[in-house]
Amino acid sequence: MNEAHRFLRSRRSVRRFEPKPVSRVILHRILETATYAPSAHHRQPWRFVVLKTIDAKTRLADAMGSAFERDLTLDHLSSAEVETQVARSRSRILDAPVAIVLCFDPSLGDTYLDATHQRAEWLMGAQSAALAGLQLLQAAHAEGMGGVWTCGPLFAPGAVRSSLGIPSRWEPQALIFLGYPAENPAPRPRCPVEEVTVFL
Repeated sequence: MNEAHRFLRSRRSVRRFEPKPVSRVILHRILETATYAPSAHHRQPWRFVVLKTIDAKTRLADAMGSAFERDLTLDHLSSAEVETQVARSRSRILDAPVAIVLCFDPSLGDTYLDATHQRAEWLMGAQSAALAGLQLLQAAHAEGMGGVWTCGPLFAPGAVRSSLGIPSRWEPQALIFLGYPAENPAPRPRCPVEEVTVFL
């Protein structure tokens, strides 16, 4: 196995970070590398909302916390469980040196009258944004940083948009936390290639 493969396999999902700021130069380099991801029709539909200030992170944490609390209550969790989960979600947002809301802009895709084709076009845009998210995480890894992908914005897109003033056409897809790792998680087991692949 060459060094490139070894590097790609060494990335981990990091949830705890050192209280060390990320320089604007490094952050810009990470974001620029993320834009080199492939995209359907080369439309580059990814959009990044970068939160570095405590004010921006607090607004997001408050809005997502309210939506999360409502959803957990509807799921019939106890008030203690709801409080614990909302507090953990809030601390993740506030404690991360950088939080990035990954969005995609479906208005950049083609328009079809057929619903099946239109749904496929939407999925291609979402997949393109996801590829940029992975590229972003690998770019952060290349800078000696850690990160983790979370999907909370999918459950509260309106709260995310309104709290941050995101354009209505941008669809929040993920919330990525970045920083210098305070932990080095052990590798987690992977399914063997033979189990997840069909060779024809």
